Amino acid sequence: MVLPQVLRAAGITDAILVGHSDGGSIALLHAASGSPAVRGSIVMAPHLFVEALTVASIRAASERFESAGLRERLARYHADPVATFRGWADIWLDPAFAAWSIEDEVSRIATPVLALQGWQDEYGTMNQVQRLAERAAHARWVGIDACGHSPFIDQPQRVIDECRVFVAQLAPAQGPAAPVHPTARP
Repeated sequence: MVLPQVLRAAGITDAILVGHSDGGSIALLHAASGSPAVRGSIVMAPHLFVEALTVASIRAASERFESAGLRERLARYHADPVATFRGWADIWLDPAFAAWSIEDEVSRIATPVLALQGWQDEYGTMNQVQRLAERAAHARWVGIDACGHSPFIDQPQRVIDECRVFVAQLAPAQGPAAPVHPTARP
């Protein structure tokens, strides 16, 4: 996994992971590893297992890839938008991937998790976050109405509010206190 290397290279020893969709799954896997750098995780529309809805929506997106302008939008961020899209879509559409699950792994998460899911998510159902909360002892899920797969786009203020409350409730970082810089007095 690349995330531990990124955190080490950046010198991050106290992190609140934030991930969306597959990135949420990556955040959950890292939290499950027991990394002392993780104080908590916020995941939006994570995938714990493959659902028929996910596969159907990805199949539909795959069929629209060229005609709906997605290729052009991805080209703004990726040197090879076709390889980026196909690399993502083809894995999800591979019949051998249908058994993929991280449900066992998330049961090892010992730090708090906030899981946000749109009620109208076209790529996953509430089962994803509900099962996360059943398996991870410190996970809480929130369903967001009038919201699809991207809560931070569809309901940004709600996401900010939920994150603010979650972060305020996290235990302070362990380890040495932050340095105190004296202020000059006149």
